[in-house]
Amino acid sequence: MEAYLHIWWIWLSAALILAAIELMIPASVFLGFALGALAMTAVVALGVISNTAALLALFAALSLLAWIGLKRVFKSQSSGARIIKRDINEG
Repeated sequence: MEAYLHIWWIWLSAALILAAIELMIPASVFLGFALGALAMTAVVALGVISNTAALLALFAALSLLAWIGLKRVFKSQSSGARIIKRDINEG
C-alpha cells in the first residue's frame, strides 16, 4: 500500500474521485481534499518527499489549507435562510 502513495497518477486519480464526490454530495469538505490531492500530484511527481508518513502529513496539511482558503473565498455565499418581513398576499 505504501508503494502506491509514491505514484503521481494515484494522487491525480484520488483528486478526480474526490472532486466527483463533491459534485454528487455537496458538503464543501471533499473539494479541500481534492485540492490537497492535486497538490500532492506535483509533490510526488517531483520526488521531493520519499517518506510515506511525511507524504500523508503533507497531504493533510495541504488539504486543510485548501479548505480554509475555500471557506474564506466563498464565505459570502452562505446558504442561510431568507428572512421575510412582509407577506406577499398583503396589499
